[in-house]
Amino acid sequence: MRQDKSRFSLRKQLGRGKQIAGMTTTIAGGLRTAQRIGAFKQPPRETLPRYIQTFCRKMVGSFGVKVVEVEPVEQHHGLWVSNHVSWMDIPVVGTVSPAFFLSKAEIGEWPVFGQLAHAAGTLFIERGSGDAGSVSTQIADFLTKGFSVIFFPEATTTDGKKIKRIHGALLQAAIDADVPVRPMLIAYVDKDGTLSESLPYYGKLTMKQSLKKVLDSKDVTAYVLPLEPIDPQGRSKSELTNLLQNKMQEGLAELHSRVLTVAPTA
Repeated sequence: MRQDKSRFSLRKQLGRGKQIAGMTTTIAGGLRTAQRIGAFKQPPRETLPRYIQTFCRKMVGSFGVKVVEVEPVEQHHGLWVSNHVSWMDIPVVGTVSPAFFLSKAEIGEWPVFGQLAHAAGTLFIERGSGDAGSVSTQIADFLTKGFSVIFFPEATTTDGKKIKRIHGALLQAAIDADVPVRPMLIAYVDKDGTLSESLPYYGKLTMKQSLKKVLDSKDVTAYVLPLEPIDPQGRSKSELTNLLQNKMQEGLAELHSRVLTVAPTA
């Protein structure tokens, strides 16, 4: 019995080591590519999305997660939004959408990941006193210049079973820039057709614990369902928020019905 446990532990450690090695290789490759295309000096935003998508696809793959578009994700301009289940959402949405990420300014100071974020053309937001209006203005200016942005309107992660109340303050940017809101939904599914319990990062789970759970997971698929874009013209921020809330709730239910063998329980 003890020998069996030792073998299992060794296989687990080897599996983790292989995935960490893959992640490290992906990061190193991303840094080399950024250097080659001059992204550290001036991110070439017009051509960056394809590089970002390649990097994100490799990053997701290094963790053994497969990304599947339930319906093709159109590569069009807009304010993209997604439900939020895990830190894995970032490379997943980066794999399928042509949008730039939104980040707090301090993340740009992080070693390695801060460098990558700058090279990826991330929109760094100066939150200051937490004025959502000023953040929305910054995003609207970015959108007006022709660059898409993606954010998670739930503002927190969930277990993936439902959509929490979304915060619509930043949707004002879509109204001001007159660009569509482009929702998408993510579901992490195990090979038996049930929602993964390894990928969600929420509650009291620490990042270290979550990373171990993801590294030990096997055959997880991230299914992505894009929804019809929402035209903000003629709608108030409140109306747009309520409409998006309903669309995302309906969209998540549809996604679950299409990819799960067992409906999730609350």
